[in-house]
Amino acid sequence: MRGKSHLALAIGVLLTTCACLAADETVVREDFERKLADGWLWVRENPSAWRVTGHGLEVRSLPGNMWGPPNNAVNVLVRPLPNFTNSTLEIAVTIENRPTEQYEQADLVWYYDDSHMVKLGQELVDGKLSIVMGREEKDRTRTIAIIPLNSFKVRLRLTANGGLLRGEFRLPEDEKWRLAGECDMPAKGEPKASLQTYQGPKAAEHWVKFTEFRVVKHSR
Repeated sequence: MRGKSHLALAIGVLLTTCACLAADETVVREDFERKLADGWLWVRENPSAWRVTGHGLEVRSLPGNMWGPPNNAVNVLVRPLPNFTNSTLEIAVTIENRPTEQYEQADLVWYYDDSHMVKLGQELVDGKLSIVMGREEKDRTRTIAIIPLNSFKVRLRLTANGGLLRGEFRLPEDEKWRLAGECDMPAKGEPKASLQTYQGPKAAEHWVKFTEFRVVKHSR
């Protein structure tokens, strides 16, 4: 009887583990190999300022802004997100960038339109490399977090649960995610994932690298 009990327990643990694994569904897996996968759209595209190489998606950081009313940054990349009713939705990407200009940045964005979004990114603020999370609604902006950063490469994650967004980041040597902040969604229509870079120099060429983009749905 003891052997049967142990067997039943082992089967139960295995089934529970399988159920947990099945609950996480990778909806989009994009490694930017040779070309952009279907589903991406450019806003104000400048074809000469982006490329897909064997190392990922590279986008030149140019002058322009998305923070507040200007809304004139080029090469804003977006893709629709799946419905996540009764589930939690995560978007994540790895970025690598070496900014030199004030507010030069590369962001992972929960995007509705140019005036409604939540951004999480690597940004140069007053000469200091930082993780910045911010919320924008009707072009009114609110900074949620500015956190010192000591790496030019960082993985970013935004997780939507109900009407809330949680921003996290992880450095290459980290085993666990670090919290940047949380906020409610400035919802207007259907959300999209967006990759953005702006406030770059006009003369010098700064290329931001994006890799390992993922959209993952977690059952509640």
